[in-house]
Amino acid sequence: MSNSASLRIVPLDSKAELDRFIKVPGAILGSDPAWIAPLFLERKLHLGAKTNPWFEHARWKGWIAYRGDRPVGRISAQIDSLHLQRHADGAGFFGMLDAEDNPETFAALLRTAEDWLRGEGIERIRGPLSLSINDEVGLLIDGFDTSPYFMMGHTRPYYGSHIEQAGYAKAKDMLAYVVAPDFPEPKVMNRLLGKSKQRIRVRPLDRSRFDEELATLRDIFNDAWADNWGFVPFTEAEFKDLGHTLKVLIASELIQIAEVDGEPAAFIVALPNVNEVIRDFDGKLLPFNWVKLLWRLKKRFPKSSRVPLMGVRRSFHNTPLGPGLAFLVIDAVRHHLVARGVEEVELSWILEDNAGMRNIIEAIGGRDYKRYRVYERQL
Repeated sequence: MSNSASLRIVPLDSKAELDRFIKVPGAILGSDPAWIAPLFLERKLHLGAKTNPWFEHARWKGWIAYRGDRPVGRISAQIDSLHLQRHADGAGFFGMLDAEDNPETFAALLRTAEDWLRGEGIERIRGPLSLSINDEVGLLIDGFDTSPYFMMGHTRPYYGSHIEQAGYAKAKDMLAYVVAPDFPEPKVMNRLLGKSKQRIRVRPLDRSRFDEELATLRDIFNDAWADNWGFVPFTEAEFKDLGHTLKVLIASELIQIAEVDGEPAAFIVALPNVNEVIRDFDGKLLPFNWVKLLWRLKKRFPKSSRVPLMGVRRSFHNTPLGPGLAFLVIDAVRHHLVARGVEEVELSWILEDNAGMRNIIEAIGGRDYKRYRVYERQL
């Protein structure tokens, strides 16, 4: 796509520029019927150093691409000290990438992010991550015809080709699965559990001990996914921040914990698909849409739900009890979703080479319907 107006890349240096940065996707994706505008206030809190504890161990820069006075793209670049400490791979990241259908714009934005990262001593760029491995990860490359679930990304088909044209190659693919929660219980579940089932208790989160329960979930998650590609552990502050969201959005029974011999061993979190109820908000929560949001979540539970967090302790990996525990927490939470009228559940994201988790999901009738890609390039 050609455009006679010259392109300029402007760094974020004011609150007004940050507001424009958050609104850029609307200019790029607003005509796409599958796109749902994220809540402006939530995005602003996400990008705020005083409101997002991720910034305690990471930093970022952002830029907007303009043609004349018209914003036509944006990008961020991030350096996460926890990632570097854990992986020692010299990697920095790009994210928040949205742009017009023009390879020049993508190339200019990516080169700007690369130049900043290179100047900070980074050797490899990877992304998109917006902002971390525990946030929105990957570029949608398959599944453009359906709307994204809460906290999942959406783009247009041309993004991938323009990123590849700028010299990037695939690092890893992630999958999103959907499943109807009223699936029949797989016979393999009882075979996997065997006599161990009597040692297991599955229970909902105890809200009267919320902080303690939150610490348990974090401990299981950080242990369960420690060997996962790109893993960076949740800090205590990050998980507490996540806990505030969980406390407001979901009932206790939508967080299920499995105990083996009285010790927490696995868990699952099922969120209402907030995107389903904010489609008509146009990103605005204030002044009155927050009332609509709470009313819709309490009185008219969404027909869809997303499982963003789930984990089984590593000590049970590669044992029959491992997938058995995963089945049990899925089974426990899905009954409560069915009771609320939920018709579809997304489990995301799942690494393409995580055969164990994929087998579990496919055994209950799940199908992968979206694919997200993380790209990388040597600097």
